[in-house]
Amino acid sequence: MDFTRKVRAAAVQISPVLFSREGTTEKVLASIDKAAQMGAELVVFPETFIPYYPYFSFVQPPVLMGKEHLRLYEEAVEVPSPVTEAVSQAARSHQIVVVLGINERDGGSLYNTQLIFDADGTLSLKRRKITPTYHERMVWGQGDGAGLKVVDTAVGKVGALACWEHYNPLARFALMAQHEQIHCAQFPGSMVGQIFAEQMEVTIRHHALEAGCFVVNATGWLSPEQVSQITTDDKLQKTLSGGCFTTIISPEGNILHPPITEGEGIAIADLDFALITKRKRMMDSVGHYSRPDLLQLQMNSSRWAVVNECDDGDLPTPPFGHPSKEGIY
Repeated sequence: MDFTRKVRAAAVQISPVLFSREGTTEKVLASIDKAAQMGAELVVFPETFIPYYPYFSFVQPPVLMGKEHLRLYEEAVEVPSPVTEAVSQAARSHQIVVVLGINERDGGSLYNTQLIFDADGTLSLKRRKITPTYHERMVWGQGDGAGLKVVDTAVGKVGALACWEHYNPLARFALMAQHEQIHCAQFPGSMVGQIFAEQMEVTIRHHALEAGCFVVNATGWLSPEQVSQITTDDKLQKTLSGGCFTTIISPEGNILHPPITEGEGIAIADLDFALITKRKRMMDSVGHYSRPDLLQLQMNSSRWAVVNECDDGDLPTPPFGHPSKEGIY
């Protein structure tokens, strides 16, 4: 593990092309190109950015959101697909690591999925949000422990979580225990108001301090015209504002680029990995500051399956399902 290198990272605050997988994908590819021209070696996009975050589920009751939910199904992304191939080619062409949020369609279900493409275009990780939040549970299925992984990439050891997964301390600890150097955080943005941005800042700065890693945080943004497309109710439109805080945080909790809270933009910062050692010398949550004799995480890292075939007749024990090679630890 190299703690002497420096990496230029980019966090993109961007608005989708509502109701268009193709249009939003084009914006992603253009932003990858722009970030690469700025010297970025890593670029992070907002939560479920392709085709768009399901804002409708936040302002419509379940009984009324069927039409919009079905439209999201039609525009969602399969893995693999032409969309993932286009992003892979862009990563490979620019030699840049890409962290992208998508609405993934797998058969008859949608998932909040994070994709990490390495600089050679390889899809290094596909993970699903382990528990959709509140209204999101009417839209997406659940992920599993197989996605709670830190992957080795051209820019170092990279992990990712989406939105309120950062309020699950054991999910964060699972990544910390794998010694992530760069944590990629994704939020929808344009929701709840200023309080969401304030809470987001606390959350990502705390993770940087606790994990001793860099946090690259990207949030989405809606224009007033797009808010009107989602709802014509004046009161509900107010709930689709604020909540943007695109920035990059150091392992010491410092903000490395002024937060982008309005409009589109790219936050750029150089990550000096020597700061990781500087922070962990003082406090290493999974090393000299831990007490595994008192407190441990038991983790099921298997990928769930609806069918488990067992040749020896021994069925797996619920609720863990069929263990992967990694098993339970």
